[in-house]
Amino acid sequence: MVGVDNLALFIVAGLLLNLTPGPDVLYIVTHALRRGARAGMVAALGITAGCFVHIAAAALGLSALMAASSTAFTLLKWLGAAYLLYVGIRLLSSKVSGFAIDSGAAYAHPTGATGLKRIFFQGFWTNVLNPKVALFFLAFVPQFIAPGVENKALVFLLLGLVFNLNGLAVNLGWALTSAWLGQRLDALQQRLHWLDRVAGAMFIGFGLKLALSDNPSH
Repeated sequence: MVGVDNLALFIVAGLLLNLTPGPDVLYIVTHALRRGARAGMVAALGITAGCFVHIAAAALGLSALMAASSTAFTLLKWLGAAYLLYVGIRLLSSKVSGFAIDSGAAYAHPTGATGLKRIFFQGFWTNVLNPKVALFFLAFVPQFIAPGVENKALVFLLLGLVFNLNGLAVNLGWALTSAWLGQRLDALQQRLHWLDRVAGAMFIGFGLKLALSDNPSH
């Protein structure tokens, strides 16, 4: 790719980073296990859409501005932490009756259009409201832009597209694998009401960790 320094290394590093479990993977796996492959894939699409927002913002210099501004970083950090805490509390307080899987039906039709829309936008905002994602792209992607390139913003966007498409493939893999396990492990299906409790506690932990984090650029 013109203007890119070591595309193969960029792809390998991106795949390894996307395979690392975190709030995004947890969100996808939780919905895939509970509601089937379609819900997990929609969650993955929401996460990816949020990443595209960060890529576009970084390419336009908005992330650099946020990295230089303690106020902007702190505001977005608290919004992201509050949202993660909200998701975690909702998972902890959800009713057990909502966790049952209806054999093969859940795999094909896990929820209605409204439910899928909610899953998509929850994943989207979970990503958009995390300033560390923006700063990650700002720190990671420029390392692979060849020196002397005139249109660095365009190359940044192209690399971001490659990274996000690879990430989407990995996340869809998480969704399909989790849905497959949810359909075949009877013991897991009988205990899915504990999954949201564990996921809720982890989301609260991620939210607290984000709230206590410092701006990496300072």
